Amino acid sequence: MAGNEWINGYLEAILDSGGGGGIEDSKAAAAAAVNLRERGHFNPTQYFVEEVVTGVDETDLHRTWIKVVATRNSRERSSRLENMCWRIWHLARKKKQLEWEELQRFTKRRWEREQGRRDATEDMSEDLSEGEKGDLVGEMMSTETPKKKFQRNLSNLEVWSDDKKEKKLYIVLISLHGLVRGEQMELGRDSDTGGQVKYVVELSRALARMPGVYRVDLLTRQISCPEVDWSYGEPTEMLTLGPGDADPGEAGESSGAYIIRIPFGPTDQYLRKELLWPHIQEFVDGALAHILNMSKVLGEQIGGGQPVWPYVIHGHYADAGDSAALLSGALDVPMVLTGHSLGRNKLEQLLKQGRQSKEDINSTYRIMRRIEAEELSLDAAELVVTSTKQEIEEQWGLYDGFDVKLEKVLRARARRGVNCHGRYMPRMVVIPPGMDFSNVEVQEENSEVDGEFAALIGGSDGSSPKALPAMWSDVMRFLSNPHKPIILALSRPDPKKNITTLVKAFGECRPLRELANLTLIMGNRDDIDEMSAGNASVLTTVLKLVDKYDLYGQVAFPKHHKQSDVPDIYRLAAKTKGVFINPALVEPFGLTLIEAAAHGLPIVATKNGGPVDIHRALNNGLLVDPHDQQAIADALLKLVSEKNLWYECRKNGWKNIHLFSWPEHCRTYLTRVAACRMRHPQWQTDTPGDELQVKESLNDSLKDVQDMSLRLSVDGDKSSLNGSLDLSAIASGDRGVQDQVQRVLSKIQKGEPAAAAGGGGDHGKKLLDGAASKYPVLRRRRKLVVIALDCYDDKGEPEKKMLQFIQEIMKAIRLDPQNARVSGFALSTAMPISKTVEFLNSGKIQVNEFDALICSSGSEVYYPGTYTEEDGKILPDPDYASHIEYRWVCEGLKKTIWKLCAPEGEKSPIEEDRKSSNSHCVSYLVKDLSKAKKVDDLRQKLRMRGLRCHPMYCRNSTRLQVIPLLASRAQALRYLFVRWRLNVANMYVFLGESGDTDYEEMIAGAHKTVIMKGVVLKGSEELLRTNASLLRDDILPRESPLVTHLNEGANADVIANALKQVSKARH
Repeated sequence: MAGNEWINGYLEAILDSGGGGGIEDSKAAAAAAVNLRERGHFNPTQYFVEEVVTGVDETDLHRTWIKVVATRNSRERSSRLENMCWRIWHLARKKKQLEWEELQRFTKRRWEREQGRRDATEDMSEDLSEGEKGDLVGEMMSTETPKKKFQRNLSNLEVWSDDKKEKKLYIVLISLHGLVRGEQMELGRDSDTGGQVKYVVELSRALARMPGVYRVDLLTRQISCPEVDWSYGEPTEMLTLGPGDADPGEAGESSGAYIIRIPFGPTDQYLRKELLWPHIQEFVDGALAHILNMSKVLGEQIGGGQPVWPYVIHGHYADAGDSAALLSGALDVPMVLTGHSLGRNKLEQLLKQGRQSKEDINSTYRIMRRIEAEELSLDAAELVVTSTKQEIEEQWGLYDGFDVKLEKVLRARARRGVNCHGRYMPRMVVIPPGMDFSNVEVQEENSEVDGEFAALIGGSDGSSPKALPAMWSDVMRFLSNPHKPIILALSRPDPKKNITTLVKAFGECRPLRELANLTLIMGNRDDIDEMSAGNASVLTTVLKLVDKYDLYGQVAFPKHHKQSDVPDIYRLAAKTKGVFINPALVEPFGLTLIEAAAHGLPIVATKNGGPVDIHRALNNGLLVDPHDQQAIADALLKLVSEKNLWYECRKNGWKNIHLFSWPEHCRTYLTRVAACRMRHPQWQTDTPGDELQVKESLNDSLKDVQDMSLRLSVDGDKSSLNGSLDLSAIASGDRGVQDQVQRVLSKIQKGEPAAAAGGGGDHGKKLLDGAASKYPVLRRRRKLVVIALDCYDDKGEPEKKMLQFIQEIMKAIRLDPQNARVSGFALSTAMPISKTVEFLNSGKIQVNEFDALICSSGSEVYYPGTYTEEDGKILPDPDYASHIEYRWVCEGLKKTIWKLCAPEGEKSPIEEDRKSSNSHCVSYLVKDLSKAKKVDDLRQKLRMRGLRCHPMYCRNSTRLQVIPLLASRAQALRYLFVRWRLNVANMYVFLGESGDTDYEEMIAGAHKTVIMKGVVLKGSEELLRTNASLLRDDILPRESPLVTHLNEGANADVIANALKQVSKARH
């Protein structure tokens, strides 16, 4: 055992750490121990706890090994080997611990999903006959939908065709992160500017060229900073004119495809996608303003004066999906989602590697915020576009909001016309990405390829080298015989791409080496030592294998290439009658396989993932097991050596490649979207022109009356008009009197009897009431002050001090008469309307002081003085009620919530609060707070059962309220914007330092937020999350110019000054 004394130290370290004790204990031991090195000798145990555990980094193990091998001093080499052994031991131990934790999470999650599926089918089976129940169970047990059934469903859809020209659709796409522009895309500049950017730009162009599509807007982030090109700060960029390109006379004024850049977050900084999350709400408000303006413009051009609403809003990736869900809810239009890359799948892969804990992964990638955004997107999406079936089953199947088996059951019930009790799963469809074939040079099948290529690379005349593309020269300089067929691989040097197995297969197959060359396009590099550890390891291994098998002159691996060089690389391989290979361990889609087929290259591809679907469509090559080195070599040799097979694969690829063109993609896309449940706002947003003129004259008249009152008030004479209108009240911003002036002037303008203006009889009063009830005063406001203070005692009753703050806020607004004239008030609360009115009356505050009341956590909106019954009872806005109806079924939801909160044999911690409930709000009184489920836990379980809604705790944690998916207090403000054109950016929201569990939604956005300290002592936020890794910093920006704070006890003057300051912030 000489020279292996460290083994004793290894065993001693295990014993000292308690046979696998925690790392924290080891760190504590290190802190308490004496550094024995200073005494002149080395103690392995001490070294382990001091150096290895506290500073291990597996990424440099390879570099350490290289140094060890190069060390001549035996003692130093032994020490370094010992260091590596400790590191490996620690990593293995850490990996096992993470694997065990992940196994426990997976087992628990699987049980919860099965339980949710079982509960859902049991609830739904109650209204089926015995025979139908048997069919339901049979469908539940089935793991696959037969292919014929899938085809039959497709055949029922009306395929999008040229006869749709008259439709003139407006489509909105969203892709937030990265650098997005139409020309000279900087693909690969960073991890955020990659294939997705190219995809969404090309999709926008392709959709705009489709018949029936008038305009496509691609919304992204506006960036104006010196780090990036000035073009990313341009608000608008045209991509194409649209279908009218051929005939300019047919193109509309605003038709075509455009990139629209919306400013949100710090626009003077370029932020990676992980840092954009706190600013999503601000983007939504900015995007909503653009869409409303564009809908009005398009309405004037092609809508006959009526707004042209988006046909669909399509979010790309999690951040855009989150945004699209909110925009879809605010506008009540369908939403489509494309995930591109999924958070749960990435989390699973990273945890399997065992290098990082879940907390470490979340801190780096904000993975929990991303996953929650994807879940919210699934809640709202009508359609989810995927590239492959594998993405549906193996990736989306990981989410709470999508269950493959339950989705089939719900689809079967929908076909039979059976009630699903409000349960819903989004429809997943496979639509492969399109490709732009404009750069593809189709070669004649019978061309003399050999002679042509020989002439190109310098035949007998020696005249052609200067005609060669530069990339050809870069490749051919590696090859001693460039005439041989090229086996081409094009990917990043990522271990998952399996390039080293390809090189081994090539190097160990002599017949293949004699017949062909190998070309590896492995990204761009300057110095291998400067690359990431994984990429550097792959490249180093490739170089060693080239040397091991003596492949010099047979393998090309150029250091650099541009995006524009890629078509030339494919053409070179095709000229030599080569083959394209993608040997990745798993390939989500495989766009390079389509590109290769378009250039006439047969393919060899992994049998794992998307290439299976591509091969089924094209039938232009062979599939292999990426782990089987011999199978890879045999497939390549077969295609290279059998020329008839090579030509057949080439021909098949060209024959079917149109299936992956952009026109085909868009045709399938529009066909699928057309099959969705189409919805859009049903009200008439714009009022008749004569009423608009009344409004304009009213503004001037009110100003004149105001000036008159100011003059008269100097003498202290409060004169009145017809004995009924108090002019000083108008000057002070008394809204009720202003309304009366509105009605007087309106009737005068329309030439109606003067008796209708003042107090001249009952008939006149009825006419006035009828005029006032048509449109709320809110539509004339330029600013809206929203009071959303959640002040409740421990019984959920509103505290009296809230009345004082409401009065002070109103007083602050009325300090400036000019400002008061254009400002309105809204109260946003979790209380029902009856409780709200009772509370305001107790403080002698008239309900008519408010232009809008948002009650029951955003499930109802009222306009005092507008929608009322004869007895004076206020009625909710019927348009808002229909607006939030989407995916809301109350009865099935009640039963499920009761089951979840009160398992069999246990006493329920909640009871239904009928007084606080309404048709769009199920309210429960929380009796035992310690047993109450957190919001995210409850939402997860509801999603697993196919129920889409918005649960929240409110009124100092004394109530659990469940409202429709599209309803919330924040979304109600956006509804007011859409319905009455009162821009969210002109709203001022007053909050406490805490509140109901929807409190965070109320802070972020384009509106101005005033947080009043010392007003709300206790909210309900402790019941919001079970998962501490979803951090508040991922929801809200730490600092924002749109948010200001007021100290406790602020009076009207202080409030008015704060409003002035925050109003100067950019929108």
